[in-house]
Formats: sequence, C-alpha cells, structure tokens
Amino acid sequence: MSLCILIFLIIPLLPFSFSSAQSLSSFSISRSPWHPSQNRTILSPNSTFTAGFQRSPTFPNLFIFAVWYSNISHDHTIIWSANWDSPVHQSASLIITSNGDLQLINGSSGPNLWNTTTSVRSNSSRLFLRDDGNLLFGTSWESFEYPTDTFLPNQTFRNTTVLTSRNGKFKFTGSSNLVYGSDIYWSSGSTLVSFGVDGRVVKSSGDPIYSADFGENNKTRRLTLGDDGNLRIFSFDPKRGKWVVVWVALLEICEVHGLCGPGYICYSDGSTLSDYECVCPPGFKRSPNSDSCESKIPNNDLARSKFLRLDFVNYSGGSNQTNVITYSFANCSSKCLAHDQCLGFGFKYDGSGYCVLQLEKLINGYWSPNTEMAFYLRVDQSEPDPSNFTGMSEVLNTTCPVLVGLPDTSDESNKTTWNIVIVSVLFTVEIASGVLLFWAFLKRYVKYRDMAQTLGLGLFPTAGPKRFTYAEIKSATKDFSEENMIGRGSFSDVYMGKLHDGRPVAVKCLKSVTGGDSEFWAEVTIIARMHHLNLVRLWGFCNEKSRRILVYEHVSNGSLDKYLFRPSHIGLEGQNNEHETDMMLSQEQKPILDWSIRYRIALGVARAIAYLHEECLEWVLHCDIKPENILLGDDFCPKVADFGLSKLRKKEQLVTMSRIRGTRGYLAPEWTKNDPVTSKVDVFSFGMVLLEIVTGVRNMIQGPSCIPSEEWYFPKWAFELAIEERRMEEILDHQIKHSYDDKVHFNIIDRMVKTAMWCVQERPEMRPSMGKVAKMLEGTVEIMEPPKPTMFYL
Repeated sequence: MSLCILIFLIIPLLPFSFSSAQSLSSFSISRSPWHPSQNRTILSPNSTFTAGFQRSPTFPNLFIFAVWYSNISHDHTIIWSANWDSPVHQSASLIITSNGDLQLINGSSGPNLWNTTTSVRSNSSRLFLRDDGNLLFGTSWESFEYPTDTFLPNQTFRNTTVLTSRNGKFKFTGSSNLVYGSDIYWSSGSTLVSFGVDGRVVKSSGDPIYSADFGENNKTRRLTLGDDGNLRIFSFDPKRGKWVVVWVALLEICEVHGLCGPGYICYSDGSTLSDYECVCPPGFKRSPNSDSCESKIPNNDLARSKFLRLDFVNYSGGSNQTNVITYSFANCSSKCLAHDQCLGFGFKYDGSGYCVLQLEKLINGYWSPNTEMAFYLRVDQSEPDPSNFTGMSEVLNTTCPVLVGLPDTSDESNKTTWNIVIVSVLFTVEIASGVLLFWAFLKRYVKYRDMAQTLGLGLFPTAGPKRFTYAEIKSATKDFSEENMIGRGSFSDVYMGKLHDGRPVAVKCLKSVTGGDSEFWAEVTIIARMHHLNLVRLWGFCNEKSRRILVYEHVSNGSLDKYLFRPSHIGLEGQNNEHETDMMLSQEQKPILDWSIRYRIALGVARAIAYLHEECLEWVLHCDIKPENILLGDDFCPKVADFGLSKLRKKEQLVTMSRIRGTRGYLAPEWTKNDPVTSKVDVFSFGMVLLEIVTGVRNMIQGPSCIPSEEWYFPKWAFELAIEERRMEEILDHQIKHSYDDKVHFNIIDRMVKTAMWCVQERPEMRPSMGKVAKMLEGTVEIMEPPKPTMFYL
C-alpha cells in the first residue's frame, strides 16, 4: 500500500517527455526555427492537406519536408516534397531568415536544401497551405510551380514543367512525353494543359483525356508518375479504402523503356497493369557482373550462326536498329547474316515488307501479341536451347491438337508359371469377394428399398456428371461474391469458382427452372454425355431444394465478342459505334484475332453445332447462337456454351414453340411466323455470326448514311459489296484489314462469306444443314453462287 502511495506522489514530478501534435495555419519568422522533433504540421483551411516533416519511406531514420493528404489517415500519400533526394536528420531546421529567405538546413552548417528564391523578400513572409494542396511562401513562390512526381486537380501544366519518378529513372517532360534518358517511349500527341476536378485532362489540341470515374463529384484524384515509368490517374475509393487506377498512359507496362536491362525480354501476362517479369531469351543467361543477359555460347564464328524465332517479341533499340525494305524472309535473314554487328532481326508476315536489323545491342525487349511480328535471335549453331516464345505463327491447323502418349513396351517376363499362379489366385479371390458382396446386397436390398424411395435416391442417374453439394458450390465461388461474377442474364447468373482440387470452373445458377427433379437430372445427364472438342464440358450439377446449378469447365480467354467488338472499333463509315463503345470502355483490351484464327473459330463452331444436330442420340437445338455464347480456350480453340438447355425432342419431330427464343439480330424468320421451327434456325444464327467474324461489327449497327434505315439489312450490304461488286476488302474488319493478303487469305474469306450468305436465306429449305456448312468451310464441297438475302422484319 505504501509503495502505491509513493508512486502516486512521484508521477507528477516526472518531466513530460511527449509533445502533442501542433497544427499551424502558417509558418512565419516568429515560429522559426522548425525542427522535425517538434511534431508541427501546417493544415489547409479545409483540412484536406497537411504539410510538415515526415519520415522518409526510403530511409526511416531521416526526414523529408512534404505535403500529403490529411483525410486519408492510413495512407499518407505524399504529393510533393522539398528534399526527397536529400532527407535530413532530426537535428535539421526549417528557418525563415531576417531578410525573408526560407531555408532547410541539415544541421547547423549544412547547405540549403530548399531553393525558394523569391523576387520580393520580406521578413513578414509566411509559409501556408491552400485548399487545393498548393504550398505557398510569400507572394512569389508556390509548390505547384515545382512539382515532384504528382499533379493535383486545378494544377496548370507548363512546357517547362517536369515530373520525375521517385527513383529518378523516368521523367514526364514538355507536358506531353514520357522519357527514359533521352528516349521518348510515350507521347500524348499534344501538350497537356490542365487537370480538372472532374477527372478530365485537357490537351492543347482540344481532345480531352477522360478518367474512368469522370464527372463523379467529391472524388480525390491525383496524376502520378510511378517508379515503373507509367503515368496514371488515381482516384481514392473511400468504401474500399484505397487508391484505384482510373486512367493509365500505357496499357502494356512492358512498353516502358528501361524496365529491364540489356538483352532481357519484359513479359507481362496482362492480369494487372503494373506486374511484369524480366526473362532472358533462349540461348542467353543472366550476367553475374551486371543487370543484363549474356550468351551461353559466344557466337565467335559468325559463319556458324542460326536464328531462334521468338513470336510476339520486339526489341525497340532506337539508333541500334536498321530498317530494310524487303518482301522476302530469306532476303531479310541473309542481310542479318552478312552484317557482323547484327544480333537478330524482326519480320512481319503481313506483306508490308517490314524487316528491321537489330545491331550492336539488344535493349528494350518486350513480349506482346500487339507487336504482330516475330523476332529472330542470332545464336551459335551449337546452341541447344529451343525457343520458348511460340505463338500463332505456325502452319494453319483447323483442329485443336490432342497429345496422346503411349507407354513404352516392357520386356517380357520369363516367369510365366509364377505369373499364371498369381493371376489365378487373384481371380479366385475376386470371384469369392463378388459372391459375398452380392449375397450381402440381396440380404439388405428389401430393407433399404423403401428408405431409398422415401429419400428420392432412386431418381439418381446410374451414370452421369458429379453431383455437388450447395456448400461446395458456395465455398468454390466465395459465397457467390460480386467480384467472382462473370456474367448475368435473365435466365442465369454465372460465377467464377475454384474447386477444392484447384480446378477453375464456371458456375451457372439457373433461374425459374420448371419440371421436377427427375426431369432436371435426366436433362443434365443428356447434356453431360455430349462430348465434343468444341463444346464446353459439363462437370457436374447441384440440385438442393429450389437451387438448380450447373458446373462447367472454365474457358480462360472469355467470349468471342470481347475480341470482335472493341471500344476503338471503326464502324461502316469510319465512325465509332457508340453503343459498342459504351459497353466496352471498362473491359480490358484483348489481342486482335488474325484471319487464320478467325477461320479456325468459325470451322470449330460449325462442327460443334453439326454434332448437336446430327450426331447426338437426342436432337438438340441451341436456339441462341451468338458471339457471347462462343468461348475461347488458351490456344483460341472455340467452345460453344449454353447448349442443351432448350426443350429436347426426337429427330422425327418438329419443334413448335409458343414464344421466341434467342437474341435480337440472330433470330431466324421462322420465329416471327407460324412456321415450324427446325434446326435451320441455328443455321441462320450461325450465318450472322460468321458475317460478324469477317466484318468485326454487330449485325444490328446502322449502315452507311446513304442507305435509309428502313432499307438497311446487314447480309444484303455484305452481299452487294463482296459478291456483286467484288470489293471483298470493303467489308473486312478494320482492325486487321491491313494484314489481308489477297493471295493467302482470299480463299478462306471467300468461303466464309459465301457460306454465310447461304445460311441467312429467308426460306429454311434453301439453307444447308450444319454438316454441309462445315464441309463448305473446309472446302471439301463446291459452293454455288448464293442468291441475295432478302430482308424480313422482326
């Protein structure tokens, strides 16, 4: 008790060693000097920004004088700093001299680390912070004139203004160019003028840059040059409590120069806008003495050289590249072999004559399908490494390859008698076990038969897909979270999921499914028995209470419409399709499909639908063929989804439905009449999709302005240009129109267009079957000249 009283009496006598934070409205000569240990800050009038000493993120024991957001307490995001490159000790001082100069001195006699030379000096000048984050000293110095790595809304761009990344490697100069050293790797086209509070950046040309959250009020935004050399606009999301990227200068991070050392190839899988990896090309290894790649086998004898093809790889070496005009791959290769300093060459197979020799150095290498070229790396003839950068430049293969491995034949055993004895004993044991199990089953069958009927176990299919519990599905999709949702419709919602064994799946939750359990299980079993290379596999289902869920394999590259209809796509008269642009602004950019891949996709879809119509035990109509129901695998192998969910009928029957099924723009004329609906409705829908694969535009877009809207019909327009006027190139997709080679691509595109015209005939009997459609695309049957499609009205 006496000890407690003693402590109580001593505590008031102890010196108070901790000072509370002091918020100032301004810093004047009367408060000078200012030390980091004083825990002072300058607060803007609206309390949005704070200025003061803060520990350096790079050197925790040193301090910088900075401006940061005060309303984002967990993340003191620094927007300006006076001495980022020269942090100071705790004994440093910020002082205002008697003649009105502001100085930041590291210690008692160090140099001034803050250059605030003003034209008007006065000992009454003060340092204060405005509501927009601008730090001012007196009347002639402000931090907005000397930005570091960040611009704020209402901050004016100037041609002399330079943003520098915190690591010092990258700069944003002239209010228009991203620079690494003296190498410009991105330009805005015209100088940036201002950054508005609404998220819009105005250019001198008048063309603005809009952020993804443009126009949203009360948003905290900033434009920052990151240490990876990319320029981004960030918007703070208070609900998620973090900064969100709403605009980025370079969608492919590897296009930034200087991210990787000489010889390296920058690789990014596109999952994020900032992650990348530096890898050495085949035949090279990491240098132990520098951040570069060196040859495993030095190529001393240039006469003994060979080339390794690296698909979608480019080295943008600037002055180390030499352009050669040649239309022959062999000629381009020979010019590189004849040059002693040539380390490789880039070549495009689009007939443009693009051939570039890479001389002396391999710098700024990166992988991207957007390069549309292959780089041939020069290595020694004895180099054993194969190329690990392979893409779609192989010979066209219209079927998806399946690797089949056969076991090696083992040596015959000489112990024949011993093997016979072992097999006989095992066979006897199996027979005896089977008899015992069958006897036990018969004994208990009567006992459990009534229980099985009561629980509904008799309705289980004897063979079919796996049945999942609702708890398993809920765990795989993280409780059906919104971030896992990959599709939503009136008939079903689709979620991305991962099973306990690590397999990714697509989970389709059906809505308003009629019929009892036995009918549902029977239909699911039929769908699961449909095995085709170009059909999405059904792995299982869930049927608990009123929940009807299908579990499909996950097809990684998404649906075909994401690749055909792009935000930057040009319409029939060279204008943007506003409807498509609005729908896809938020989608990440997909690689452009070349003609060979599009042909393979069309042929694969035709074979899949022909399988449903002609090879299944049950006659299955898809009734909703469109690009959104065509999924693409890792190698762009097409897979048709949402099949088998319509009412099933025998082949001898015709289907008559009381309501229209399908999507506007792909509906056959039979749906609008009282005619019976047959498999020819799928043929008509496939014809529309086939025309969209060739043209790259929706069939429902408005045509040229010279054609009245009531007379416009998509197949008729394509027929008149491609068949009647022989101007095939006028209907081709503008995204890859430049790579169209009349000698290489005409035959496959001509077959696709003529086949589509036969498919979209108004009368069903004039359309071919899907089996014949597949043969027409293959070129195994002759395609007659199709009649002009006639318009019908829905």
